[in-house]
Parts: sequence; structure tokens; C-alpha cells
Amino acid sequence: LQDASRSGVYRAARAGDVVEALSGSKLALERIRFGEKDVLLGNVAAALEFPGWFGRNWDALEDCLGDLSWSDAPGHVLIVEDARPGDELGIFSDVLRSSAEHWAARGRPFFALFVDPAGALPLPPLYRDR
Repeated sequence: LQDASRSGVYRAARAGDVVEALSGSKLALERIRFGEKDVLLGNVAAALEFPGWFGRNWDALEDCLGDLSWSDAPGHVLIVEDARPGDELGIFSDVLRSSAEHWAARGRPFFALFVDPAGALPLPPLYRDR
């Protein structure tokens, strides 16, 4: 999670494993609860302390995630809980993937990790269970 070149959108079986792996890290760790679009956007905005100009739509989300100038963290890890397959997941993961590519090109880690114990979400796994 420290390697910016591996930034991206993944699934993980347990949030606790990610939290433990980041223990002592300077990366910003934010937990976000998935929901309907308006709820989800509000949850992301609150977790990342978006500025007042955030427009609560997908384009504004991408703009804010591509800025993050108000954050002093050297990188970000977002843990997304309670996600369900569907249109919102597809759009949200596309925005997150674009943001991860943006930050990776600048040498700053950006990871979005969807908690998915059953491995049902159409995302690559962050790690493999032993």
C-alpha cells in the first residue's frame, strides 16, 4: 500500500487486515460506507473533508479526488464497506480507478479497497489468503 505504482481499486476480505497493515503508516486511512448515490457521495465528502464547492455529483467527485490539496497525507487508502453490485458500484469504481491512475503518475499512493468477504465483487483481490 506504500507503492504508488500499484495504486488502484481492489477488494479485500477483511477491513481489519488493511487497518493492521497500515499501522504506523503516514497514509490517510478513511472508511466509507457505500449507499445510494447521494448517500455515498456525502459519505466520501465527509470522510475526505471535501471543500464546500463539492457539487455532489460524479464529475465533482472526480475533481475533488484528483485535487486533495487540502490533505497533507502522502497518500490515501479508502476502505469501502457494504458495497453492492450495480450501476453505482461501476461508476464509483471507475472514478476511483481514474483517481488512482492520476495519483500513481504523481508518485502518491491511492488505493480504494472494497470489503468483500465472499469475493463477489468484480474487482481484483488486493491479496490472496494463505
